[in-house]
Amino acid sequence: MPINSNLAVGYRIPMLIAGFISLAAGIYIGLLRIGWNLPLQAAPQLSLHAPLMVCGFLGTVISLERAVAIGQRWAYSAPLAAAIGALLLMTGQPWWLGAMCMVFASAILSVASGLIFLKQRELFTFTLLLGSLAWFSGCTLWLFGFNMLQVMPWWMGFLTLTIFGERLELSRFLKTSRGSKVIFSIALCLFFIGAAIASFSAVPDFRFLSTALAVMTLWLIRNDIVRHTIKQQGLTRFIAVALASGYLWLLAGAVIGLTVPYLSYGSSYDAYTHAIFLGFVFCMIFGHAPIIFPAIAKIKIPYQPTFYLPLALLHLSLLLRTSGDLLYLADLRKAGAALHAITIVLFILVLARSVSTNKRIVLYTK
Repeated sequence: MPINSNLAVGYRIPMLIAGFISLAAGIYIGLLRIGWNLPLQAAPQLSLHAPLMVCGFLGTVISLERAVAIGQRWAYSAPLAAAIGALLLMTGQPWWLGAMCMVFASAILSVASGLIFLKQRELFTFTLLLGSLAWFSGCTLWLFGFNMLQVMPWWMGFLTLTIFGERLELSRFLKTSRGSKVIFSIALCLFFIGAAIASFSAVPDFRFLSTALAVMTLWLIRNDIVRHTIKQQGLTRFIAVALASGYLWLLAGAVIGLTVPYLSYGSSYDAYTHAIFLGFVFCMIFGHAPIIFPAIAKIKIPYQPTFYLPLALLHLSLLLRTSGDLLYLADLRKAGAALHAITIVLFILVLARSVSTNKRIVLYTK
């Protein structure tokens, strides 16, 4: 096989589309779960909100991005399996079929990440490997019947550690002391101990896991290149603002986990998970989308100041939702959830407008 046997863009697009269909379905189910009276009520599907968002959407996109970077066709079996698994879940097939696809997808991503680590033994490749293994662990627990509260810490590790690894890679040229790297490595170990405690204890306790998240977040705030790029202009500054605000939401989630370690459904659990999965992860998606999606789909997304509008609305929606959670105000939670959906749709429209504007400019100049 050639050294670079990357898959053509035309074959990547269907997987990317499947990921976005999973995103739409996950958002819709999330609105149903929180109490919005929408058509197509399907009680058995309400438990699929997290699997579709984490595995169907983010699992597909992340593994697709990794496959593009690796440049080997076998690596594309990971996003393909994740996309197929999501479609099985959305079409009402037995949930375990979708779960099996996700286990396979996460296993392939772990193998790919392991090969990358063997070729380049750095802290960032090790962190990416751990993120992949966390996804595999969570999917395996899900397949064996563990509930979402037990699976969630591992899927949280998948997303947070993947983002941490990517930020470490981009910040490599900043000199980091050996002692500082040791602190981060200890925090990585603490995270997995915390995930195990949260998953397997009779009463899930999130203090260890939240402590690890807080340490790693503060470490990255101190060592991330974002401290320098936020002083620049245009897309570079937008990315830095998105990332910096995402770190604040991750820190807020860690604080919730430390102050309310025994999370309860409908209040602290909702605030904790959405501060991290939506506040941190989607800030990172908003910031990196103008770079990631062009790499996958070969479509330029030029920066526009309107990128800041959905980012601002994301923060407002999270403030509404977490306030509603912690103050036990159901209407405020519902308003925040609805604004989440509007925000994500708006961001997609803003990106689409940027692409179409760029195409018009190219056609005009020709």
